[in-house]
Amino acid sequence: MLTDRGSIPAPAPSRGHRFELGLYTFAERTPDPYTGQLVSPAQRLQDLLEEIVLADQVGLDVFGIGEHHRPEFVVSSPAVVLAAAAARTRSIRLTSAVTVLSSDDPVRVFQDFATLDLLSQGRAEIMAGRGSFIESFPLFGYDLHDYDALFAEKLDLLLKLRQAERVTWTGRYRPAITDLGVYPRPLNTLPVWLAVGGTPQSAVRAGTLGLPLAVAIIGGMPERFAPLISLYRTAAQRTGFEPSGLPVGINSHGYIAPTSQQAADESFPYHQHLMNTIGRERGWPPFTREQFDASLDLRGALVVGDPQQVAEKILFQHGIFGHQRFLLQLSVRTMPHAQIMRAIELLGTQVAPVVREEVRRRTSPGSAPSEARSE
Repeated sequence: MLTDRGSIPAPAPSRGHRFELGLYTFAERTPDPYTGQLVSPAQRLQDLLEEIVLADQVGLDVFGIGEHHRPEFVVSSPAVVLAAAAARTRSIRLTSAVTVLSSDDPVRVFQDFATLDLLSQGRAEIMAGRGSFIESFPLFGYDLHDYDALFAEKLDLLLKLRQAERVTWTGRYRPAITDLGVYPRPLNTLPVWLAVGGTPQSAVRAGTLGLPLAVAIIGGMPERFAPLISLYRTAAQRTGFEPSGLPVGINSHGYIAPTSQQAADESFPYHQHLMNTIGRERGWPPFTREQFDASLDLRGALVVGDPQQVAEKILFQHGIFGHQRFLLQLSVRTMPHAQIMRAIELLGTQVAPVVREEVRRRTSPGSAPSEARSE
């Protein structure tokens, strides 16, 4: 494993306009489906920091951490963990994935990530979303019936906090702010991405506001998300934003191993455990190996395989979306740390160079437009 910082040159601080690849995690802490072993919360966080450091070493562009308030996850405050990672890394961008803005205070979110931005010398980002779980609503005293209205109002305040040092703002769910300063200020304007699943209204909102869009593709064929991204770009253009200047990111579940069979065999038990756990809560039937294998096809949702297959799948999706960023969630349940570290190394050293070079070729002036494969 590449764990000695001196063994790899530090990536260039300025990444220009190259295609960005990275990782995101929910910092899960679940029993191993084979042994039943459950690592301690402290050990899980130490493993997570090692994973972020390695991602930085191998030249990945972004690492995201999700916010959850459930017993099977160890991060309820992504900014705290990202701040610890900032002190150990040099170049990788550090983002939430996501911040559940509906049940949080935008002032504290801004302050936390502005602090992270200062600690990391300008590498902080916020990925804001409504979240797929609801535990934070009763925990912080919010009514789930106000789900969308809360998000819209708090996003409005967060964006105003980015614009000016002193803010005057009035809303329905949070006390008003009258010409008050909010500190600290970040080095630069904090990037705020809007994370969506498959809701057209959310994509339109992101485009109307001129925010970068992160689309989670964790089920179904990638092509079915193309209209969503088209809606986003159309909404941006209608409100005066240039769509080509607004980044789109794709977030997917996946795993990388030296061979495709090894990747499938190692990842299936963990993915099955995830799907069956959520399925019991939501009334889904048991998840089978046949379903899993079908999703490994080029048009399937899971990005699982050897480095060549993973690169091919990312590039296939780029032909559909023309996006600028791809983030992979390796650990949908607590996989052995050594396996995750190996997958990170493969993503950075074998997948990323191939993908970046091909995207550079496709997007160079005078190159022919890329098209999705039809076979």
